[in-house]
Amino acid sequence: MATMIGWIALGVALVLNASANALLKAGSTTLREGVSGNMLLHAVTNPYLVGGVGLFALNVVCYTFALSRLPLSLAYPAMVIGGLLIVTSASVLLFGESFSYIQAAALALIILGVTMLYI
Repeated sequence: MATMIGWIALGVALVLNASANALLKAGSTTLREGVSGNMLLHAVTNPYLVGGVGLFALNVVCYTFALSRLPLSLAYPAMVIGGLLIVTSASVLLFGESFSYIQAAALALIILGVTMLYI
């Protein structure tokens, strides 16, 4: 049962991490104008950036909880592979970023490589 709770916590951490990255990307569009005195004010008052940082904090709590119940050698690769898949999907679906066949093949090789390290 402790292992199942660990995997659930890891899944929650993974979703929080990917969501935080998406929020930071969404909030970063207001920072493109360059570095100025107002940039810090925009960053700390931007709800996307503040939300992204908050989700990263919750991610750390959930990931730490998961690590207390799962081996690091399994949890970290799962976090890397899951993060790659979710963030790549979000970048294409939410932000309209391109994704070529070469990138898909490279992603598949990364996933295969990480998986082979831990089987």
